Amino acid sequence: MPDQSKWWQSGVIYQVYPRSFQDSDGDGIGDLLGILARLDYLAELGIDAIWISPIYPSPMADFGYDVADYQGIHPSFGTLDDFDRLVAAAHARSIRIVLDFVPNHSSNQHPWFTESRSGRDAPRRDWYVWRDAAADGGPPNNWISEFGGSAWSWDEATGQYYYHAYLPEQPDLNWRNPQIAAAMLDALRFWFERGVDGFRVDAIHHLFEDESLQDNPPNPEWLPTMSPARSLIRTRTMDQPEVHDAIMAMRRVADSFPGDRVMIGEAYLPITRLMAYYGVDLGGFQLPFNFHLMSTAWNAQAVSTLVETYEAALPAGGWPNWVLGNHDRSRVASRLGPAQARIAAMLLLTLRGTPTLYQGDEIGMTDVPIAPERVRDPWEKRVPGLGLGRDPVRTPMQWDEGTHAGFSSAEPWLPLPPSFEGFTVSSQLRQPDSMLQLYRKLLRLRRAEPTLSVGGYRAVSADENVLVFERFHQQRKLRIALNFDDHAKTLPDADATGHILLSSYLDTPSATSSVELRPSEGVITELD
Repeated sequence: MPDQSKWWQSGVIYQVYPRSFQDSDGDGIGDLLGILARLDYLAELGIDAIWISPIYPSPMADFGYDVADYQGIHPSFGTLDDFDRLVAAAHARSIRIVLDFVPNHSSNQHPWFTESRSGRDAPRRDWYVWRDAAADGGPPNNWISEFGGSAWSWDEATGQYYYHAYLPEQPDLNWRNPQIAAAMLDALRFWFERGVDGFRVDAIHHLFEDESLQDNPPNPEWLPTMSPARSLIRTRTMDQPEVHDAIMAMRRVADSFPGDRVMIGEAYLPITRLMAYYGVDLGGFQLPFNFHLMSTAWNAQAVSTLVETYEAALPAGGWPNWVLGNHDRSRVASRLGPAQARIAAMLLLTLRGTPTLYQGDEIGMTDVPIAPERVRDPWEKRVPGLGLGRDPVRTPMQWDEGTHAGFSSAEPWLPLPPSFEGFTVSSQLRQPDSMLQLYRKLLRLRRAEPTLSVGGYRAVSADENVLVFERFHQQRKLRIALNFDDHAKTLPDADATGHILLSSYLDTPSATSSVELRPSEGVITELD
């Protein structure tokens, strides 16, 4: 069993997308004081940490993921004093604060890049990735930006191309230069010293590129309906071996501060490659984000196979984690429907490992259609019509039935759905069987039961599209049964004996010797 003193093992992480969480000053954009005003809601929900998407000064070309100052706060979000107040208030409620760290690239308006592009002999020239044109005068190679188009932009003043894995406004930092590595590690220290409990590290698998600039090979499975970036197999621009030394350097900084600081890595990689991000002797990320539930077929057998494959791949002592939604992917209730979203909630909060949930999923928010004139996402603007835009999952949190759903007194930066009746915090607090009540009860049970928060996992069955598994800790065993079908299923007696602690229908539990699972029902049973 793990060391239970590690909060990031037993706890639950809640992602806050700050532009859309709560506006406190009436400009239609969420901010730090808005988060502060909602801390009691989060404490009552039962989460243990909030991960806040970027709040740094930024031109907002990619809404904060283009950082112009790694040691400041964007005025739209507030001030450093506001941030300090938020940290203190969160800690007073036993809620940790995890920030987003964007080490792969900065804004093109960062002073470092301004100096870098001032001349080929500029002191910070090598802080970014500059290369000569190809023989024909074009880009150095065939690399494609994640947001479409060449990953190289020409700088007329200095006569070279600079590399950007994302937007031209997001030039890649050169982590092969020890000066940039040192400057970025100093940024981590700045925030740790202000009381931050950890970092979610953005796009870590892009941190290094092949130094020889070889072309990426074509992807024979690519279709025009897919992202242009996927037309190449990105063997030269992702998951390069040098990334692990950089991760270990970040981890050493985190470990130099007291209080079990955590480093979480964002890398969309196959399971076998993801495991390397735990690092040699677990000296890398404590939690390399596991996104595979979001891309796995939604049926009992596929999910069971995924869980067992992932558990088997973990390095000795490596702690698992699970993610079902975030600010980049379609919402759970849109992907699975409202009934199966309840099953997804029970799965996420009963699997072994640290769960991360995304704001609004606890009330069953769905993707919001965005009219073309309201699109803000640069990805959708650059590659329209393919369904790649992320605006639909970033719309404002729906707090109540009032004007602008209680998010702001002004028109929000992104639109609300045409109707959100029944899908607000206030309405679901009044409904005893709502999605929010299910999340609250699941989180309360998880916190009360070490069997769920830190216990072991054993697969039982995945027959008839019903997933059954056990969690165990010391002498206690719980059995979870999840019906992935929209019609009733009867569990064998061997899978049903015990006392039902919680049904996803939120009925009154009762002792039972056999159980019929209703359509899309999940139950947690205390075994005799």
